[in-house]
Amino acid sequence: MSSTRRSRRSPGTRSARFLIPLAATVALTTVAACGSESDDAGRGSGPGTTTIDSAQSAALTCGGAGIDDNAQIRYRTEALINAPLSTIWDLQTDVERWPAWQQPVTSMQRMDEGPLRDGSQFQWTTPAPATATTPATTLVITSSVHQVRPEQCIRWSGPGIGDGLRIDNGVHVWTFTEVEGGVLVRTEENWTGAQVEADVPTSTAFLGAGLEAWLRDLRAAAEAHS
Repeated sequence: MSSTRRSRRSPGTRSARFLIPLAATVALTTVAACGSESDDAGRGSGPGTTTIDSAQSAALTCGGAGIDDNAQIRYRTEALINAPLSTIWDLQTDVERWPAWQQPVTSMQRMDEGPLRDGSQFQWTTPAPATATTPATTLVITSSVHQVRPEQCIRWSGPGIGDGLRIDNGVHVWTFTEVEGGVLVRTEENWTGAQVEADVPTSTAFLGAGLEAWLRDLRAAAEAHS
């Protein structure tokens, strides 16, 4: 397993107020302790895979749509998961069960019924610990699904808002491809908003830590289920 690259920048800076990953707030502890090279922002080194440079790789898409091409904050990574595609897909798209296998997801509410589909919405929460400039808060994320291709890909977007903490929009794409040895799961996300864009390298490092943690949790849950 390759390790996530970490920034040497301390989170106790002017920009610390907004650095809570949409994917996994728990990753803050790891990043704060070890940090990441800021010039590696946008690169992923997910478990069981080679490093990807999102600046040099074609953007991931679902139904022909990807992340925001103009976003300054973006990160892409991947993982090989040794589990059936159906198991991985069910874990990822049964969003109401996310709290069962992702500790940072503290609550989840579907805003419609039935299988996740184009137009579905869900709202979820994750704790944001206190920083040097903000109190502890809860980040509320409202996600709107735009494209779903069963067992192939999914794309959603939405804001993350807490007390004194705001990510105006995040666009998130996942793709799933059966390969020798399992399923190659790729993910790419961007953030936009004045708070996060005040320090792009650090924001990107925290976004990346969250996505790497999400992939680790997904792999652990899928392989344990199998």
